[in-house]
Amino acid sequence: MSQTDVLFLVVFLILLSSLIVFVVQFVRSRRGGTDEDRGGWWEGPWGDDPKR
Repeated sequence: MSQTDVLFLVVFLILLSSLIVFVVQFVRSRRGGTDEDRGGWWEGPWGDDPKR
């Protein structure tokens, strides 16, 4: 693997991760609702604790 290949791979991974972050943020913003209404993906149906 030459230095050019490594550089291309690093740039490709940075662009891919940036695209994934952009798409995730766009999809989350299109779902609507407030931040209080929406829990994170880790908060399943068991997250019905009373809010303070």
